[in-house]
Amino acid sequence: MKGKIITIILITVLIGALFSGCVDKPKTEVQTTPNAAVTTTPASPGVTAVQTAVSSKELEGTVSLSGAWALYPMAVRWGEEFTKLHPKVTVNVAAGGAGKGMTDALSGQVDIGMVSRDVDPSEIEKGAYPIGVTKDAVVAVINEKNPAAQEILKTGIKKSTFVKIYVNGTVKTWGEAIGKPEIKQDIHLYTRSDAAGAPEIWAKYLGKKQEALKGTGVYGDPGLLAAVQKDPLGIGYNNYNYAFDMKTGLPVQGVKIVSFDLNENGIIDPDEDISTKDKTVAAIKKGVFPHPPARVELFVTKGKPNGVTSEFIRWVLTDGQKFVDEVGYIELSREKLDSELKKLE
Repeated sequence: MKGKIITIILITVLIGALFSGCVDKPKTEVQTTPNAAVTTTPASPGVTAVQTAVSSKELEGTVSLSGAWALYPMAVRWGEEFTKLHPKVTVNVAAGGAGKGMTDALSGQVDIGMVSRDVDPSEIEKGAYPIGVTKDAVVAVINEKNPAAQEILKTGIKKSTFVKIYVNGTVKTWGEAIGKPEIKQDIHLYTRSDAAGAPEIWAKYLGKKQEALKGTGVYGDPGLLAAVQKDPLGIGYNNYNYAFDMKTGLPVQGVKIVSFDLNENGIIDPDEDISTKDKTVAAIKKGVFPHPPARVELFVTKGKPNGVTSEFIRWVLTDGQKFVDEVGYIELSREKLDSELKKLE
C-alpha cells in the first residue's frame, strides 16, 4: 500500500512538471558578426534580415584624390566629414593643379582627379569619367594699394580690356586700362605657371587657351595670390574661395576684387558688383556672372567608379552638399545633382 502511494505521488509530480513547463526546452544559439553595425530602424517591406545586415556593413578602405587647387579646400572638408561617418575609411587629398589631377586619375595613381576645367574629348577616350560636384568661379584680383584702385572699383574692367591686358599685351599701364592717361604706372601681370583649371577657364573667358596668357608665371592659387598681395601694381586671377575670406566674406587682406563691366557702360551696376563673397555668389546664381569664368567643378575617375570611391562620391552629391556654402562654394541645382547621381547607377 505504501509503495502504491509513493508511485502515485511521483507520477503526479512528473505530470505537473510537464504542464508547468519545468522541463527544459532545446536551446537555440545566436551568432553575431564581429563589428557588425547595429540599427534600430525596422527593415523595409520585402527586405530580408540578411539584406539588412549586408547593407549596414561598415565601409572601409582608402579614397585618394589629387588635382585642382580650386577643389582642394572643399575636398578636404568632404574627406573630414565622410571619415567621421565611416572611421574605417581614409580619404587622402593632395593639390597640384587640374592637369595633375587628370593625369593621376587616368594613370591610376589616385582614385579621383579633381578637375576645374572642361574635360577634353581625348581624355574621355582614355577613360576619363567626369562627375560634377559643386560650382565656383575665377575672379580678377588687384593689390589694394593699386594707384587706380578707387577708379577700378567704380568702373570695373571690360572684357575687351582684359583681352588687351592678358592676350594682346596692348594695354600696358593702369591709366590705359581705365581711360586715365595721367596714371603712368605699368601693369605688373601675373598668371599661373602650372597647367590648371583657373588659368584654363580664365583664358576661355578671353577666348583663348592657357598658353596664350601673358604674365609672370607663378605656381598654384596661393602663390598667385601672394604675388599680387606683395605688388601694388600687380593683377592676377584666383579661384574666388582663395580671394575671399570665407569667415568675413570680404577680400583677403591686401587685395581687391575687380568687377566685370559686362554691359560696358563704364560703371558697375548693382548686379555686376562682386566686391564681396555674398555678392559674387548671388551674381553666379542669377546667371549674371559670366560663364566662364564661373564653372562646374569635377571629380574625374578612370571609368565608372565603384566600391568605396563610388559611395564617397554618392555621399558628396547628397549629404555632403550641406557643407558647400560653409566652405565657400555653390551648390549645384537639384536637377544637376540628380543627373550626376545617375552616373553612379
